[in-house]
Amino acid sequence: MKTSQADILIVPGYKGANEDHWQSRWENNITSARRVDMGDWHKPVFEDWKANLIAAVEETTKPIILVGHSIGSQVIVQAAKEFGKPITGAMLVAPPDVENPAIRPKHLLTFGPASTAPLPFPSVTIASRNDHFCAYEKAEDMAASWGSLFMDAGESGHINHESGHGPWPEGLMVFSRFLKQIEV
Repeated sequence: MKTSQADILIVPGYKGANEDHWQSRWENNITSARRVDMGDWHKPVFEDWKANLIAAVEETTKPIILVGHSIGSQVIVQAAKEFGKPITGAMLVAPPDVENPAIRPKHLLTFGPASTAPLPFPSVTIASRNDHFCAYEKAEDMAASWGSLFMDAGESGHINHESGHGPWPEGLMVFSRFLKQIEV
């Protein structure tokens, strides 16, 4: 599959994705990509975010590829069985542990517990060994329960612009390979 054959929905996490974030760069450089307006970026409400994602999926006209970061990944997974259209695939980057009582800000716990149901579409999950929002082993377990291909990003922090992942060419290569494996 080529990017032009899909509606690519960018699903940022807590605080959104500023102009230096890899998701914003992808949105600006991939013509078929657009950001989903999830609602309040600084005080996310799970039900609002899920409803906004479901509405964005309904507006699509091409095969749907979801690209989630952080809490956006968790929303994708939690909404997976509620989409009114089939999802072609999802890339889930740095999903947080929404069951960890030490997570900050605390209201991110309202996005849990994490789903353990297999996803009804192909997915790839990328996690870091030193992400302060999720232990590597927890990310690996979540990906296994979702039936997602799991990729080790090494010591990459939360895989955002603060951890040096503005352009993130490695992520774009993974995304390209993932799309090539998807048949339309």
